[in-house]
Amino acid sequence: MRLRIVAVVVATTSLVLVSFLLPFALVLRTLAADHATSNAMVEAQSVAALVTAMSDRELRLAVAQVNAASNASVTVFLPDGAQAGIPVPKSPGALLALREKRSFSSSVPGGVEVLVAVGGLSGGTAVIRSFVPEAVLRHGVTRAWLLLLGIGAFLLLLSVAVADQLARSLVRPLTGVALAADHLATGDLSARATVTGPLEVRRVANGLNRLAARIDDLLAHERESAADLSHRLRTPLTALRIDAESLQDERLLDDVAAVERTVSDIIQQTRRQRGGLPPGIPCDAAAVVTERAAFWRPLAEDQDRHMSVEVPAEPVIVQASREDLAACADVLLENVFTHTPEGVSFAIRLSHRASGGAWLVVADDGPGFPPGSPVRRGQSGGGSTGLGLDIARRVAEASGETMTVGRSAAGGGCVSLGLGPPAGLLARRRHRRAGLRAIEPGTRR
Repeated sequence: MRLRIVAVVVATTSLVLVSFLLPFALVLRTLAADHATSNAMVEAQSVAALVTAMSDRELRLAVAQVNAASNASVTVFLPDGAQAGIPVPKSPGALLALREKRSFSSSVPGGVEVLVAVGGLSGGTAVIRSFVPEAVLRHGVTRAWLLLLGIGAFLLLLSVAVADQLARSLVRPLTGVALAADHLATGDLSARATVTGPLEVRRVANGLNRLAARIDDLLAHERESAADLSHRLRTPLTALRIDAESLQDERLLDDVAAVERTVSDIIQQTRRQRGGLPPGIPCDAAAVVTERAAFWRPLAEDQDRHMSVEVPAEPVIVQASREDLAACADVLLENVFTHTPEGVSFAIRLSHRASGGAWLVVADDGPGFPPGSPVRRGQSGGGSTGLGLDIARRVAEASGETMTVGRSAAGGGCVSLGLGPPAGLLARRRHRRAGLRAIEPGTRR
């Protein structure tokens, strides 16, 4: 924007200078030629007074003195055909002045000649010719043009400096507004734009600040609402725990305790600072997936489902917390039990990724996903809340990977979840690859 403003001002100033200085330069050239021609006419008329008052010898001496002191060359054509001054052949203009007995000036090759007819002589009419060369006609014009060119260049530079300062006064506050918008886009809701600059820019900055404050208020309200709603679950959970304790079922007590921990985690997370959640602590995906598969296996046996689990024997470290990965696995398995008929088989497969991390794939032999996007948050074609697959997607994206949804080999649903490697391992691999690229082929180390 700054360069565009300067370019517009330079173009406008250049047009104004050209439209003003070019005609002025032409006028100066015309004035210089008219001035030289006028001086030649005055000299010719002064010689005309001498023609009638002096003898031929005295006239020649007087004309010689005039030529010595003047830039123009004067020649007098006497009635008897003799000449006084610088001898030159009679030009067509001199013959015309002699014949018509009138005075005028005309352009000839190399300059301008001024002709003055002098009548009343005993022998006839004399003609005084004063020739002004081209150099005299243009005397001082070049210097005047250079002066005009310098003035134009100075005015152009001055306009560039003024335009640059004007552009700075416009761009600087706009840059601050854009920087504040970038900070807001990255999640820093405390960022505010400085209200400065022209009226329009100040209005934009005020609007952005009000928008940021409004977003901050809405997010705070949503966090508190989520925390309040989560806190309301404590009362039925307390009643459920009392009932479970009366049944003396250890497994049921453990499930209730797990639900209470989950509710407490939700309350804490919704009331955290606006900086966002801390990055997940890497965990062993093989151990988590094995544990969750063992948790869901009794339900699969009760529903006559064949459950296939493929997990590497060695640890598979991924950039996700144990709680997030467990919740993600539970979501994917719960979708199978909820949205497929009893007796439908499914498979869980965890495998290493070539670039680090792991692939977690859950596939079933059911009817598959309905048409459309099943990952759209809050929407579901199966009567659920529509948040399950979105939770899994966000876990994958938090680890630096993505989730894909498609069909299994049997025609059912298939969810492939990418889990990135730990941040330290990824950084070491990038550093190692950069070092390998820096080594030229054939170089020994």
